[in-house]
Amino acid sequence: MTVKEVFELRSQGRIEEAYDAIRTIYAEDKGPYACTAMYWTAVDVLKVRIGEARIDEAWKILQALSRLMPNVPDKQGWVQRSFEECQQLFQHAKNRDSLLRHGPLHLQTGIWGENLAAAFLREKGFVIVERDWHSSHRDIDLIARYREYIVFVEVKTRRNTDFGDPVMAVDYKKRRNLRLAINHYIKYKHIENPVRFDIVTIVGNPDCIEPVINHLEDVRIMEL
Repeated sequence: MTVKEVFELRSQGRIEEAYDAIRTIYAEDKGPYACTAMYWTAVDVLKVRIGEARIDEAWKILQALSRLMPNVPDKQGWVQRSFEECQQLFQHAKNRDSLLRHGPLHLQTGIWGENLAAAFLREKGFVIVERDWHSSHRDIDLIARYREYIVFVEVKTRRNTDFGDPVMAVDYKKRRNLRLAINHYIKYKHIENPVRFDIVTIVGNPDCIEPVINHLEDVRIMEL
């Protein structure tokens, strides 16, 4: 395996394979090219660990990134900006974890639902790359890679169906805001992959033994 092949794995979304490969290379090669591949692959994995709510592992990777930075060429400031973004993502994940443990009941339920939805999607082969991505006052709950697709996922969690199916909450206004946020993400990240929009609904609560999960795939969300 070469560093060039590691970058090819990254471009294919095979993040864990790229990470395993570059760690082997980096053990023998601390040159600028290998350091650059090690840095950007670790950034990818940090986002995955945050998506998996594996906060302790994400913290270790963030510390490793801080040690790598001085050895990575950064003429245009991309490395510094990416590190600051990773710090923000980690802090947000840490805050979310704290709310899950100690926050108000409705926030605990919502975060629990997002964690459950992320785990459910991972079992189906999705790789979670972003959580709670914000565009102004609009947000996207989960962003994942699935095969060749970038999938934007709205998660709706309800403790029961007394007020109807949770998918009903993804109404016209919500879909319009999601469309604007998705368009922003596509342009900001220069996404060239095909994209789609999914909805995951969950009925239950953190004490529920068997919550009901429903996954609606490739939902129309007006024109992207």
